[in-house]
Amino acid sequence: MPVRTPNTAAAPGAPFLSIRDLHVRFSAGHKTINALNGVDLQVARGETVALIGESGSGKSVTLRTLMRLHPPRRTTVTGKIEVGGRDVLAMSPKELAAFRGPVVSMVFQEPLLALDPVYTLGQQIEEMLRRHEPLTRPQARARALALFERVRIPSPERRLDAYPHEMSGGMRQRAMIALALACRPQILLADEPTTALDATVQIQILLLLRELQRELGLSIVFVTHDIGAAAEIADRVAVMYGGRIVEQGTMAQLLTAPRHPYTIALLKSRAHGAMEPGQRLETIAGSPPDLSALPAGCSFAPRCPLAVDACRTEVPPLVPLGDGQSARCIRLDQTASHTQGFVHVARP
Repeated sequence: MPVRTPNTAAAPGAPFLSIRDLHVRFSAGHKTINALNGVDLQVARGETVALIGESGSGKSVTLRTLMRLHPPRRTTVTGKIEVGGRDVLAMSPKELAAFRGPVVSMVFQEPLLALDPVYTLGQQIEEMLRRHEPLTRPQARARALALFERVRIPSPERRLDAYPHEMSGGMRQRAMIALALACRPQILLADEPTTALDATVQIQILLLLRELQRELGLSIVFVTHDIGAAAEIADRVAVMYGGRIVEQGTMAQLLTAPRHPYTIALLKSRAHGAMEPGQRLETIAGSPPDLSALPAGCSFAPRCPLAVDACRTEVPPLVPLGDGQSARCIRLDQTASHTQGFVHVARP
């Protein structure tokens, strides 16, 4: 899968979305789950940033925290989230209701669970539109029909009267995207929108998101564990592990010259065009960290082939590597020699 050409319209400057030192803790009985542990992320207007990593690394938690969707009684959030200069964590319930939809909207991982099964797709979009805009029911239905046409759902007028279970997985995902775009958001959060879809439908959804991003000038935060999907849609990528961003940079930088041992291991564990017939995929030894009992130092140290004693004592800082790339590792002097040959991952 080719690497997407970076979006030059997303010029440097003040980021539209800014996350600084974000920590999220969940109370689970007598345990405290340290889901996010100091996340810093910036997204410019019109830019697509992918969050990649194994399950449990904090990707989806980051998106849901941006929308303030976690149950407040069991969740402790510290840090700063700003969208267009507004402090999201300080918003009142009324401000949040106006924020969700017109400013930030979300495409959930499994639309069959996210969509209401007792209402038609048209009714759900119409309700969303009438909640945020002074529209009559016929006007809202006309807008819903235009949205279905925009996301290229066949027979859109008939599909408006369909229930979620009457649609295929790919059509439900398109309907979910239409619902997310209903109030013309400025930021779209996409939580693994291609999971459980076959390869042909996956590429259709990715191309649709990319086209909509160009047409509408959306900023997109795209969560995935599929590096190929990230390469298709993202301008920049942030690699997450143990609730922290361990490396970030442009898509081309991370595909051709990854520097964090975890990023290198992720790339080695995927199939690529330079593999010989019968060649085994490399695996990452061990298991992801227990978020209720994180190790004192680098969370990846127990699985890292380059780890030394110092890796197990302090959390390494995010080290700038030039041209916007950075990595959270004290062994960067050793990792460069492990990236040779990665250029084959980015197919021209």
